[in-house]
Amino acid sequence: MPTERDNRAELLQGTLDLLILKTLETLGPLHGFGIARRIEQVSENALHLNEGTVYASLLRLQQNAWINARWGASDNNRKAKFYAITAAGRKQLRRERENWDRTAGAVGRVLNMEPET
Repeated sequence: MPTERDNRAELLQGTLDLLILKTLETLGPLHGFGIARRIEQVSENALHLNEGTVYASLLRLQQNAWINARWGASDNNRKAKFYAITAAGRKQLRRERENWDRTAGAVGRVLNMEPET
């Protein structure tokens, strides 16, 4: 019997980077756990993010200089790395958003095809 978790959406390759960049642009600096929970919350738990996958994405985004990181204290006063979007990250976010909009539009057109008569 499928569980609620089984019904959560799988992220398309590369989509997590887009979601992280958008989250940081909107909310400002956050630690990895906060980023993951916020994306899950905004998706109304349709997306479940594995923390290992989130941190791999954060590392990739840092290596591309689309985000930077600094150490700080979390809400519960623990040491945490906070990530922030850079100017290059904002530019990349615009490119990825445009690509997403094109892709989603194309998929929508295919899914809305009517049978030929």
